[in-house]
Amino acid sequence: MAKPGYGKRSTPDQQPRTRHDFALLPTRERYVAGFVDHLPDGAAMSVKHLAKQLPLYGQQAISTALTALSVAGHLRRVRCPVGAGDETRWVFRTFWSRTARDNEWWNTYLAAQTTTPAPDTSPPPPPPGSPTAEPPLPAPPENPPPAQAPTPTSAPKPPDAPTAVPRQRNSPQVPDAEPTPDTTPPPAPPNHPEATRSPAYLALARLGHQDHRLTLSAHDCTALEAQATQWLARGVSIDYLTNALTAGLPATIDHPAGLIRRRLTDKLPPHLPTPTSTPRPTPTHRILIECTTCGRPGQPEALPDGLCRPCRTTHTNETQPPPAEVADIKAHMANLRDLLKPV
Repeated sequence: MAKPGYGKRSTPDQQPRTRHDFALLPTRERYVAGFVDHLPDGAAMSVKHLAKQLPLYGQQAISTALTALSVAGHLRRVRCPVGAGDETRWVFRTFWSRTARDNEWWNTYLAAQTTTPAPDTSPPPPPPGSPTAEPPLPAPPENPPPAQAPTPTSAPKPPDAPTAVPRQRNSPQVPDAEPTPDTTPPPAPPNHPEATRSPAYLALARLGHQDHRLTLSAHDCTALEAQATQWLARGVSIDYLTNALTAGLPATIDHPAGLIRRRLTDKLPPHLPTPTSTPRPTPTHRILIECTTCGRPGQPEALPDGLCRPCRTTHTNETQPPPAEVADIKAHMANLRDLLKPV
């Protein structure tokens, strides 16, 4: 998973920026909204990052302000996968709108983001003046100089004259090293019999190296080559063929060629179907909206105002004023505490 940066993404069709934006919000929410609105796209919008840049409020106050901005319709936090195949990873983003939007608009907009390909997050190429930028290749000259003709004084050498090779200087303390003879055996010529043998023939010839009781002659390998080739044609490997012929051998083998012929006939593997490669469907980039308060993921329709049900209930209870009876009880208790104080 990628780092949870909650990078900012601006929504389209916003009203022009004015001095009266967010005027209906409380002071703290208006302050945070004005700061977020001036952030560039891709800027980190996590609670910790915003608290470091806004010294007037802590992390708890910033979290509460973002929740209020989500309820007011200015932001939605989402998580979406980027990449393809086995390299898919989840990234976290915050869609921001200076214009307050309702739940229907956010649901339609986020549903349209599922078919939008993920933007390219690769870093831009360095500018030409940076030290990491590659130097530009020199352009070829428009009019290349003509080739110089040989001077008359330089007479060509005769073709049969030997070319003088200068001898390298060696230190007087170190004598000339003698060339090391090459001990690598030369490869077999193309018309050599070993160069034209089939894999089945070579596998049968190597059975004697696996178990000396299965040593075959050249005539036996040639006679059994056709049966061993049928095994390889059915999709088995050389190791599979060797293990099938050498497994569970009796203590004494009088006729190795007859035993190998019998095993090649009795243990012939079945035909394996050719695997058909079906094209993998292109994965759809789904977007899961997150609760602005607790981060619980869900579909956009299940999180109205960008909040899950428990957080929405808590936020509603905190924003509603206390009933008149509760206020009267609190005032009465405060009056009783004042009367009990010593004079």
